[in-house]
Amino acid sequence: MTIIEQIITAHSDSNIVKAGEVVWMNVDYRSARDFGGPNVVKQLDKHFPDNPLLDPSHTYFTFDTNAPANTIGYADNQHRCRLFARKWGAKVYDVDAGIGTHVAMESGLVSPGDTAVGTDSHFNIMAAMCAFGQGMGDMDIAYIFKSGRTWFEVPATIRVHLEGLPPDSVSAKDIALFLLRKLGTTKALGLAVEIDGGVVQRLDLAGRITLCSDATETGAISFFLPPSSLVSDFYKEKFDREVVQPVANEDAVYESEYSFDVSKLVPLVSPPPDPNGAVPANDLNDIKVDSVFVGSCTNGRWEDFRAAADILTGKKVKDGIMLRMVPATREVYERILGDGTMSDLVKAGAIVSHPGCGGCASGQIGMTGTGEVQVSTSNRNFKGKQGMGDTYLASPRTATWTALRGVICNED
Repeated sequence: MTIIEQIITAHSDSNIVKAGEVVWMNVDYRSARDFGGPNVVKQLDKHFPDNPLLDPSHTYFTFDTNAPANTIGYADNQHRCRLFARKWGAKVYDVDAGIGTHVAMESGLVSPGDTAVGTDSHFNIMAAMCAFGQGMGDMDIAYIFKSGRTWFEVPATIRVHLEGLPPDSVSAKDIALFLLRKLGTTKALGLAVEIDGGVVQRLDLAGRITLCSDATETGAISFFLPPSSLVSDFYKEKFDREVVQPVANEDAVYESEYSFDVSKLVPLVSPPPDPNGAVPANDLNDIKVDSVFVGSCTNGRWEDFRAAADILTGKKVKDGIMLRMVPATREVYERILGDGTMSDLVKAGAIVSHPGCGGCASGQIGMTGTGEVQVSTSNRNFKGKQGMGDTYLASPRTATWTALRGVICNED
């Protein structure tokens, strides 16, 4: 079996599942965020007013898209979820916690081999920890809150091998943008993707999160990576928990296989409005920018902020450029505050905000105005996603150099 077939088999009544089968899949971690969560509550209040939750201890609300709420509508919706959670015993990770998927991973709520769902289109990011995550609509999530399971069609899997090792200047985000360009929106559509190669094996946990967060932009169900000692060590050291990471069998059946050479890869940027259209960053040196955003579920980890700080220390953001930075979680926020990273960033001229989704959500730091040109480390750049300006997707390193020079670039 492939990785996803193994995970779904372990969560169904079947001895073995294969691509194309529709099964009832048990769900370990069930969540809803402030975007979508109120509709989940509405459905549960309507259909199951007396007993809406199968297991409150595995049911969560996370407020990250608009945190703290800056509109009355969001404030009302968040508090409706709070009241529901208080009444029925569900856990709330409130506006101070950060991005829900990241909180679930760093808090050990999701482990390798688990299944997890939420009202977040990038819930497949859980594959960074060798788990199966899936974003779903409010009707599906409401049913899962009540029953603990959902029906799911087992997807076929493709395998992608990355040959060679790129230069050190190439980051996990560059690899992700490279894969988006190679896979487009059709090669992986509706499929699971297993990615291997030396460059994948040397990714740190933050890099795994970055790579897996971009699966949605190819239309894939999920990007699965090989087991890593970093994952096992994380659970052992932080939670004293032994974990088993699922790995595909040698005779697993794949729909197709691809091999891509990354040995000559350079830092990339995806111009608007398509995340799948990456070009070399230094081919865009004539593009002047107004702002830079570092953050989101794709690049909001401590490693991303430290990479920016290492470039910025002793320098200043170019006059007229706004460098806006949003850490993924409170844990990341506290770390950059405690180890001097925050000071390095602020002294260089960066605007560092509280944890959350940042510019990917309406009204939050990192939004753009009409005519504004921005380089962003997030995962989508169609008009309206991060405001009405033009957004170019890039790595934290490229974004930071751009903030220093005022034009898209990857080095001084």
